[in-house]
Amino acid sequence: EAEGIPVTVAAKDPARANLIARLKGNGTKRPLLIMGHSDTVKVDPAKWTFPPFSATRNGGYVYGRGTLDDKPNLTAAMMTMLLLKRSGTLLDRDVIFVSEAGEEAATDPGIGYLTTERWAEIDAEICLAEGGGVRRTGGVNRYATVQTTEKQPKAARLIVTGPAGHGSRPLRTSAVVHLARAVDKIAMWDPPMRFNDTTRSYFEKLANLSTPEDAARLKGLFDPEKAPAIREYFAENDPGTYSMLHTSIAPNIIQAGYQVNVIPSSAEATLDIRALPDEDITAFYALMETVINDPTVKVVPATGNQRPGAAPSSIKTPEYRTLEEAYKKVYGITTLPQMSTGATDMAFLRAKGVQCYGIGAARDDEDAVKGFGAHSDQERIREEAFFQHLQFFWTAVTGIAGKQ
Repeated sequence: EAEGIPVTVAAKDPARANLIARLKGNGTKRPLLIMGHSDTVKVDPAKWTFPPFSATRNGGYVYGRGTLDDKPNLTAAMMTMLLLKRSGTLLDRDVIFVSEAGEEAATDPGIGYLTTERWAEIDAEICLAEGGGVRRTGGVNRYATVQTTEKQPKAARLIVTGPAGHGSRPLRTSAVVHLARAVDKIAMWDPPMRFNDTTRSYFEKLANLSTPEDAARLKGLFDPEKAPAIREYFAENDPGTYSMLHTSIAPNIIQAGYQVNVIPSSAEATLDIRALPDEDITAFYALMETVINDPTVKVVPATGNQRPGAAPSSIKTPEYRTLEEAYKKVYGITTLPQMSTGATDMAFLRAKGVQCYGIGAARDDEDAVKGFGAHSDQERIREEAFFQHLQFFWTAVTGIAGKQ
């Protein structure tokens, strides 16, 4: 507001307020929404070298919770708004800035509230938010990714009942035994593999940027005879790539029993299912039951808050091409469209018909291995990485919204 940009505080929960600001364009095109989330995951200060919310600068890095997730996008978006205002840049679109307060846990006070109760204030044609970035290895920027779609969280439970008894007389028909077999079958199952426009383009382009050995492996995914062995390789060596190939299942919680000498009459496992964007989840649950092949095991879909499904954002729009050009100009690298295996706020916006593109700053592969990655106890970003991201952000926003 001190810069002459009106700001609206939009809060379902007063302790977790969202901020909305708008710069007016000439209305030739529909608005551009630039967004980041202000909330972070929790911290244990005792595990941090520097205070986790201090944004301490040390050795060319900024340390603190959120320095990767998602303060770079949020800060770059805010600074771009200030630069647009100060420079008097003419705009063909309104540019809407949103600082969103609920992404890491409950979405209800954040994007859920904004898309249901405040939609008129953020309605846009295009959105830039988190989800992509620059892949950097050994100090070299390899390629950029733009997130154009994401998998849907679809939890389910496996529930089994059986005879109870004394622990000194084991039962092969107990609920725990049946559940253990079911979990093993599901964990080792390769669900049907398929590509969408985003993942097909991603693997094709990545093959062209890879070593001969890796390129052969990536191209082999499109060969029905070679694909099974290659999928097994990724399952053992690259879980992220493996998850991009199909709807994935992770059995993360198992509950059974209350005393060591009592055979429990019930047992259950909670599964984290990440579905492909076009997955028929009801049919998938039925397929799981076929794989388990045990009438005592019931697949029960989770109830409660679910993220909406939506079609992938197009990789053939002028705005996507502008992002490709911006990454090439600032970093000199090729851009790959990407489907994220995790969830983002863009699911809610895509369900409203917004073309959403996930972007981000450069991250070093080595940092994640060393414990400096997102959500870690030493989360950090290179100062130079943020400066470049701001340059990219400005280039992208002016390319998409600036007067032509």
